[in-house]
Amino acid sequence: MKTYTILTTLLILLTISSCSQQFLDLKPISNATTDNFYKTGDDIRNAVSGSYAALQADGVTGNSYVFTEIASDNTLPVASGSITDQDEFDRFYIKTTNPYINGRWNDSYTAIARYNTILDKIGDITMDESLKSRNIGEIKFLRALIYFNLVQTFGDVPLVTKAINDPDEGYAYSRNPKTEVYAQIEKDLADAEGALPVSYTGVDIGRATKGAARALLGKVYLTEKKFAQAVAKLKEVIDLNVYTILPSYADVFKVSNKNHKESVFDVQYKSGGSGEGNPWPNLFAPQNSGNSVIAFSGNGNNQPTDDLIKAFETGDVRKDVSLATSYVNASGQTVQANYVKKYFDTPVVNNDNGNNIPVIRYADVLLMYAESLNEVGYQATGEALTYLNQIRSRAGLKPKPATDIPDQQSFRLAMEQERRVEFAFEGQRWYDLVRTGRAVTVMNSKKDQIRLVNVLTDNNLVFPIPQSQIDINKDKIKQNPGY
Repeated sequence: MKTYTILTTLLILLTISSCSQQFLDLKPISNATTDNFYKTGDDIRNAVSGSYAALQADGVTGNSYVFTEIASDNTLPVASGSITDQDEFDRFYIKTTNPYINGRWNDSYTAIARYNTILDKIGDITMDESLKSRNIGEIKFLRALIYFNLVQTFGDVPLVTKAINDPDEGYAYSRNPKTEVYAQIEKDLADAEGALPVSYTGVDIGRATKGAARALLGKVYLTEKKFAQAVAKLKEVIDLNVYTILPSYADVFKVSNKNHKESVFDVQYKSGGSGEGNPWPNLFAPQNSGNSVIAFSGNGNNQPTDDLIKAFETGDVRKDVSLATSYVNASGQTVQANYVKKYFDTPVVNNDNGNNIPVIRYADVLLMYAESLNEVGYQATGEALTYLNQIRSRAGLKPKPATDIPDQQSFRLAMEQERRVEFAFEGQRWYDLVRTGRAVTVMNSKKDQIRLVNVLTDNNLVFPIPQSQIDINKDKIKQNPGY
């Protein structure tokens, strides 16, 4: 299927700043630039299309595996004596100056500034009202997604919902309680749900839809432990009858099969040397593997742990789709190496693969629905077990009988296992462990296996605020406990 065109040149235009020294990423976009640009409906349409490219930024999606996989028990960073930035996440001695922390914050607030500017300008533009409403819904969905990532990463964060036109205004923002941030996320997604269509055709395929807004809102409710609301919202996604589980797990990740019926929302990528390619396959292929694994030698990042590999049951087809433990080099020798292969494509140029990165799949909707049902009230042979077994059956595994899951806690652990192997390397594991209150217990139980420097505590459930943000606004921005 075709996907919408992401306008990277527009993003260059939109990120021109009027000030070089200010509260780093609550910065205004140049008034001259925005006043000159936002004149017509075409300007708005181009701005909204370009806004999706912000999801590709390193701090939003490009390096997200550092927070969600390496920080968990799923993967390890590349072994290096000189580069420890990822190792800090793997073994939890994260410095407040870590560049991944800075990138997460900076890229996220840069995206939010773009979204706020579009929302600020769109009301005065004369254009088709139905398209205007849809564009507002798209931007609110994207803003909610970015804030959801931020609040899961840092906890309390500055909540900025309007365009900032005065550089000094950025200093007025402190960290809002996460309850306020979640309330805004819920509002944005509710607004988006009402404005977005169920589906698109042609070049618009890949934009945010009604189902994507409902699914993300369901995940937000689940994270907030609003289980009854999560059940209701996720059931609405199911009742749309537009999504389905693909018969083949491998087909979910084929570059030739993007934006399929299981895809609820993806970060879109396109190969071909245009700068829109997915860098993960090259980052994840083994170091020194030459052309044996992928067309360019890999970086060796995000290596699957032996613990994760053992988590796959015998006969689980997801294992061979998701990872490999060896490759044959140019000399015909077998080299032992754990590596992610879920996103492999044949690249045109280095770091230019065409695979999308899933944000929410329909399998996620079904498993979140099952989890929410169990939290509302365990039923031995209820819908929750049916949906759990639907995912297992697609993986080539036998359904779990109710006798194997005799109570609510047993179902929670079955869900934890199923989500781990179903969504391996899709940015779910760490946030799943935190959401369910299991991160400290699970990680500490494997302290030696996963090389933790210290025993984890509740302080580790969020990451440190960038030191640069504290230094530039000490009166308003305070550090998370323990850092």
